[in-house]
Amino acid sequence: MTLLLAPILQRFAEQFPIPTMARAVLERGLNPQQLNAWFETVAGAQYTRTLLFSTLFQLMLQVVSRQQPSIHAAYQAAPVPIAVSVKSVYNKLNGLEPSTSAALVRYSAEQATALIAEVGGARPGLLAGYRVKILDGNALAGREHRLAETRGQTAAPLPGKALAVFDPALDLIVDLVPSPDAYTQERALLPAVLARVQPGELWIADRNFCTRGLLWGLHARGAVGLVREHAQIPFTPLEALRVVGEIESGRVSEQRGVIDAPDGSGTLEVRRIRLDLHQPTRDGDDTLYLLTTVPAAAADACTLARLYCERWTLEKAFLHLTLQLRCEIDTLAYPPAALFGLAMAVVAYNGLAVVKATLRQVHGAAAIDDGVSGYYLVHEMARVTESLETLVEPRDWSVFQTLPLATMAAWLIATAGRVQLRKYRKHPRGPKKPPVKRTHDPRRPHVSVARLLAQRQQAV
Repeated sequence: MTLLLAPILQRFAEQFPIPTMARAVLERGLNPQQLNAWFETVAGAQYTRTLLFSTLFQLMLQVVSRQQPSIHAAYQAAPVPIAVSVKSVYNKLNGLEPSTSAALVRYSAEQATALIAEVGGARPGLLAGYRVKILDGNALAGREHRLAETRGQTAAPLPGKALAVFDPALDLIVDLVPSPDAYTQERALLPAVLARVQPGELWIADRNFCTRGLLWGLHARGAVGLVREHAQIPFTPLEALRVVGEIESGRVSEQRGVIDAPDGSGTLEVRRIRLDLHQPTRDGDDTLYLLTTVPAAAADACTLARLYCERWTLEKAFLHLTLQLRCEIDTLAYPPAALFGLAMAVVAYNGLAVVKATLRQVHGAAAIDDGVSGYYLVHEMARVTESLETLVEPRDWSVFQTLPLATMAAWLIATAGRVQLRKYRKHPRGPKKPPVKRTHDPRRPHVSVARLLAQRQQAV
């Protein structure tokens, strides 16, 4: 699909297709006009006077995508001076409601979902008949001691936590449930998650979320769950465990049982699966117990044991948010600002997911999933985006704002065909070698590398 683009933009699309695609995706669904109109529909206590929400969006996007090291640096480097002081920018960030950050993630996921469906880049479902979602928590790390109350303490100020909902078929984080209180128990946020559960979904979660309320809540909404068993959940077996098979990671056993309703009004039949691992987990566990309400006719125990391992795909997403993007901005200590930074990293991740989905459609899923490094994708985007913003006029991007969905998808597919995958090749490392035990000689705190190499040559 050929669009009539400005010559400079067309040249960028030919020479740097991935940064151009990512920028076009944001322009279509998250351009300043749309963002400001959207903000008016979701903002509660906050209002717009001089500083627009789209300005905060652009500043934070530069930080989370590693184009700028901080909000202050992004503010100072703005091509057009911002009409308010940098203190006003921070005050606005510190006043953003967490609900706005959560809504922004959902909004970006809706935009990305439509594009991924149109380009045909979704992966096959993990379990026939169900839309799989993975739930996990993310606690934000300690920040710099910028609050007056913490400057004389060694205790790290924690700005909050959030639950994230991941769709592995789309490779999107589709929802975020933030909490400004870092000491909030993750289970206390489950009612907000259950409020958005849809019939026909399968939810996978770790044992932190193994509660009767979750399993019963999913059941009441026509969904099913697969969670690692927590020792405190009351489970009444109806039969003894029986070995049913073996998978790559271990031997699988199963039994039927029931759990009581939270209010004691009835019982819910569940399946209990035991996986005896060939190799212990990093926590030293050699046995995993899973509880599921998936009917036996829909999936056997071995299939569900394998499926539970997909929970690690969300942890991979968190790793991308932390290492390739920047979801942890240690200078933002106020919870609203820190949670907005996390949400913006998710927005950038979801935009990149559209690009990856298009690449999967054009070059094949195996070539992208196994051979393309997210690090090199983000590195090129950070390197080229400043040139895009400087050389391409804002009006030149406006062509993407009104494109029909099918036309936008066709352009993405055509542009993805120009991508040279060798530029983003993964370099997987081999198995780690066991560390050598070091000795300490206080009389020799350092050595000359040149002399060591000379001694090596003499030994040969």
